[in-house]
Amino acid sequence: MYVAPTRRGVAARTASAATAVAALLLTTAASGAAASPTVPSGIRTVSSGWTNPWGVNWLADGTALINERDTLKVFKVTPAGARTEVTAEPPIAVPGSGDTLLGIALSPHWGQDHQIFVYHQAKDGNRIARMMFDGSRLTGYTPLVTGIEKGLHNGGRIKFGPDGYLYATTGDADTPGSAQDRNSLNGKILRMTKEGKPAPGNPFGTLVYSYGHRNPEGIDWDDQGNLWETEIGEDTHDELNLVQAGGNYGWPSCEGVCSTAGMTDPKRMWYPVKGVPSGLVHVDGALYVAALRGRRLWRVPVDGTSLGTPVAYYVGGFGRLRDVVKVPGRQALWVTTDKAGPGKDRVLQVDLG
Repeated sequence: MYVAPTRRGVAARTASAATAVAALLLTTAASGAAASPTVPSGIRTVSSGWTNPWGVNWLADGTALINERDTLKVFKVTPAGARTEVTAEPPIAVPGSGDTLLGIALSPHWGQDHQIFVYHQAKDGNRIARMMFDGSRLTGYTPLVTGIEKGLHNGGRIKFGPDGYLYATTGDADTPGSAQDRNSLNGKILRMTKEGKPAPGNPFGTLVYSYGHRNPEGIDWDDQGNLWETEIGEDTHDELNLVQAGGNYGWPSCEGVCSTAGMTDPKRMWYPVKGVPSGLVHVDGALYVAALRGRRLWRVPVDGTSLGTPVAYYVGGFGRLRDVVKVPGRQALWVTTDKAGPGKDRVLQVDLG
């Protein structure tokens, strides 16, 4: 029988790798220390009046789709910040029931197939579904993947990769052992077709692409096609991982660096007070990470599969940060705040220069 590790037990195991941990822990560097062609040069509010905005996607006409986690609402938002609610028939989930709406992803060929994908919490667990989106309405709700257990650790980010397949992050749903169970959909990164079937080339012939994750909340690809992932740890370390097919990322045996054979160490780590990372995007040779508890935007240079010195921006200035995305055709990011209070969250624009 699996026995969940105590918090002290996890810390004890990671202490055995103290030297490696010390080499990887992130510190807040001075902004002037970053050397890059593009770094954050200014920040302003684009849109206000939000309640837990969770994800941002872009349409071909330059407007954004932004969803709220708890209200289950989806909005179209202009570059100037004006928003219009998108109706869903039937509703994606049940308002007021405890259901939540996490990730949303548009088909790479949305202009032709009008498909949109959602990751949401329902009465029977988390699920991934497909809908049709005509630019103003969501219709034709079709469940694709069910049986993802729900809890406090839900993951929930979905994105299409450069290979055209849909990737989804799932949390361990507060049952740590599920992350090591390759027959479970929890504690994983999943990779699938637009019909919700295992994508060709998946390492185990199932939906599972990688495993051993606790609560992965951000994924993106760099210019070389490498998949990066942010992960919320338990007590000692949050992680930034380079994800490879079939990789085991250690949870719950390891939190952060460990010496267990067959388990992959993170490329960078945070103490929770500086981390609890969520959204992730790669732009111009750097990874930008939105931090929840850390209340900052991290910029981490990327050189192949190696990472440079991280730099923290806006520390404590805008509260918890949930998602970060590149603005199409502009040297700018949009960043959403998180849990500022009903109607008090914002969408921020970070200019890069």
